[in-house]
Amino acid sequence: MNFIKNNFANALTLGNLFSGCVGAIHLLNGNYKIAALCIIISLVLDFFDGFVARALKANSNLGVQLDSLADMVSFGLVPGLVMYKMLEPHGNELLGFNLPFQIKYLGLFVTLFSCLRLAIFNLDEEQKYYFKGLNTPSNTILIFGIYYVVKEVLEADFKLNPIHLLVLTALSSWLLVSPIKMISLKFKSKLLKDNWSKVVLLGGSILILLIFRTTGIPLVIVYYILVSLLFQKEF
Repeated sequence: MNFIKNNFANALTLGNLFSGCVGAIHLLNGNYKIAALCIIISLVLDFFDGFVARALKANSNLGVQLDSLADMVSFGLVPGLVMYKMLEPHGNELLGFNLPFQIKYLGLFVTLFSCLRLAIFNLDEEQKYYFKGLNTPSNTILIFGIYYVVKEVLEADFKLNPIHLLVLTALSSWLLVSPIKMISLKFKSKLLKDNWSKVVLLGGSILILLIFRTTGIPLVIVYYILVSLLFQKEF
């Protein structure tokens, strides 16, 4: 019984990893709807593994390491592959020049900086009630949300400007390791005055999704970044 109690959260973490692996495979095969479902499953499992570990008092160093390794696939490799897929149609052409390499590989910089962010997070003892830089799940939602809108709302063969995509790659990579403090949904207290940023974030996010539905998913992350910038003094 103790074995199940001590490892139930770890099993959820491994489920996150499995879902991320399946999502990456389907993404490469062009099955973006199944990939989206896998990302959602990984997000849910990533939230509940920590919640379950705290509830069962089964926190461990093993769980911490497993969590980062699972996130590296689900929220590190996957968004890098999304950028890879969006840049793929452009081959090696950029601004009329033929480069000696396919520009799609530059999208994997998101994966590299996700790895760096996760390593920094593991060593940083300050990030208990806030994040320093954009967390990897939010970054994945932002990038995949844009990809999903392109596939679902626009024409299937629609190609985003490669310069815009490379700027998005650079901005995403920087946000992951930036010193900007971002809102965490961990509450310091039950007092409303201590949690105004979270109330504004949740209320605005719900409103955005009600108005724009699935196309509002990447907008929610943009809104999250803006609200975090607005409430910097609260951290």
